[in-house]
Amino acid sequence: MAIVKMKRLRLVAMHSDRDALLRMLQHQGCVEIGEPAEDPEDPVWAVLTRPGGHGLAAAREKQSGAERALAVLKRYAPEKGGLLQPKPGVSESDLLDEARAQPAQASAERINEMDRRIAAIRAEENKLIAQKAVLAPWLPLEMPLETGSTGQVTIQLGTLPTVLPLEQAEKRLLAAGELVQLTQVSEDREARYCLLVCHNSQWEASAEALKDLGWSRSGLRDWTGTAAENSARLDRELTELASELRDLEAQLSGMGEERSGLKRLSDQAAVEASREENQSRVRNTSQTFLLEGWVQADQWPVLEKALAAYPCAWEVSDPTPEEYPQVPVQLKNSWFSKPLNMVTDMYSLPAYGSVDPNPLMAPFFILFYGMMMADMGYGLVMMLAALVVIKKKQPDGATMRYMMPLLGLCGVSTFLWGAATGGFFGDMIPQLLGILNHAPAENYALPKLFDPLDKAVNVLVGALALGVVQIFTGMGISMYKQIKRGETMAALCNEGAWFLVFVLAGGGFALGQLTLGLIAALVVLVVTQSYGKEGIVGKAMGVFGSLYNGITGYFSDILSYSRLMALMLAGAVTAQVFNTLGAMTGNVFFFFLIALVGNALNFALNILGCFVHDMRLQCLEYFGRFYEDGGKPFRPLNLDTKYYKVVK
Repeated sequence: MAIVKMKRLRLVAMHSDRDALLRMLQHQGCVEIGEPAEDPEDPVWAVLTRPGGHGLAAAREKQSGAERALAVLKRYAPEKGGLLQPKPGVSESDLLDEARAQPAQASAERINEMDRRIAAIRAEENKLIAQKAVLAPWLPLEMPLETGSTGQVTIQLGTLPTVLPLEQAEKRLLAAGELVQLTQVSEDREARYCLLVCHNSQWEASAEALKDLGWSRSGLRDWTGTAAENSARLDRELTELASELRDLEAQLSGMGEERSGLKRLSDQAAVEASREENQSRVRNTSQTFLLEGWVQADQWPVLEKALAAYPCAWEVSDPTPEEYPQVPVQLKNSWFSKPLNMVTDMYSLPAYGSVDPNPLMAPFFILFYGMMMADMGYGLVMMLAALVVIKKKQPDGATMRYMMPLLGLCGVSTFLWGAATGGFFGDMIPQLLGILNHAPAENYALPKLFDPLDKAVNVLVGALALGVVQIFTGMGISMYKQIKRGETMAALCNEGAWFLVFVLAGGGFALGQLTLGLIAALVVLVVTQSYGKEGIVGKAMGVFGSLYNGITGYFSDILSYSRLMALMLAGAVTAQVFNTLGAMTGNVFFFFLIALVGNALNFALNILGCFVHDMRLQCLEYFGRFYEDGGKPFRPLNLDTKYYKVVK
């Protein structure tokens, strides 16, 4: 239950063994490879080079191709599998077997080529459909579209606005010249599609009249044959494309069995990409390479034995305090506190060399969450959901492997607090029995230690008392850290003094001697807060500043814990309101309908709201007293996969 100790590793080995060594380190999964600390004044660094990135690019391209193929199969051959289906297992040798990956690689290329062809077909279909739309108004025209003007006659196809009557257009043209004919081929809401035939001797006057009428020449000069012939040809091409498209889609829909191989290929490529990416951090000479990184101290004996099989030299050392900011952090906790990694990951990992907050936070977080939810029904749902997901899904992702156990632990706390307050989906059982027996629901109230609605003040006092306990715990941890660093007087004059102030004030209140207790507390503050200050003014400023900041700070922090009472009451009242609305119908079916919908909404809001407020209490009121954040996560070279679980 602490931060895992790390050692700095420096390794020099033969260039020919580089790939084998990296594969071994990836198998071990206990070394994070970092960038070597370069020394520009050392002439050795001038001859060191970085490996090329061709292998990394190839691995990422392979993974990208497999992922694209899987996305195509997801559209055309959806996978039939349970939501909670766990990752299938695969041995490391099978996953990294290049021979087994070749058929999957060929399948990925084939699937992606078919998908590209489908995209090209659809683009071509859109193009042909657009061409048919252009030809549609000219279908009644039996004249070939390539028919052009002669030395005596000008022939044009064009459009006029629909709002302009055809007769009016004809009159305007005849006024410009008698040797002109305008024939309407078709019309729609926007335009009249017309054929214009004009003798060249009258073209200039006719063209001027056409311009005034809004004539727009069509763009069909590159077509040959009639519009109907071209439309029929386009229909044949669309039919052929549709047939090809159906064949391709049918082939893809029958390739679902390729999915497992593609997933294996994607995971293999991801492993290769991770190895190649880490390889880019080493430095090469013509014969050797240099690797630097961090290794878990408890894993070093195993790694040392593995390295003994290679002709290489290494050095391991404990990090110095100056190196602590660069040391990666990994937490090692028990089954009870490990789920709280989810909280510290969302906030910030502790700095290396500081305190692991999870064991110190777990009891408070779980207790507070259950107090805010406080319902046996909700607790059962949380426990069952966590149990089912853990058993069926066997989650191992970065979040789910912590979320589900934490949900289960908070569910236990919620159930126990619900048993204490007598809540089971609010007052669902008393209301249901009241409907069935035509009696007041109060007659069937469940046994409970206290009713939060009737004892709201007591609940508030209890919430504040829990807040005092957590704040005192944080202060005690802070004192322990300061004393361990040799800062004993600072610990006694800061947290120690305020401990004594709270004890004196609380003891005076309990014994009926509040004035005497406050005077004693003030004396403690004068003595401790003036320590180390120069002059009377400095000592006075230290006392008054500490008094003001301490009282306001501690008061506001303790008052923040009133949210424990507020959310407990809010959840209980909301559930009872929906149950009462359902009971007002007097019908069991409608009661269950309204009550279940209302409780589902209440549960959904509270399960997130309680988590957020619990996080706030831990991260602000608690962590602020002792927590040193800023640690960077330990990311070793490992067999990280997406679809398969590697069995080593």
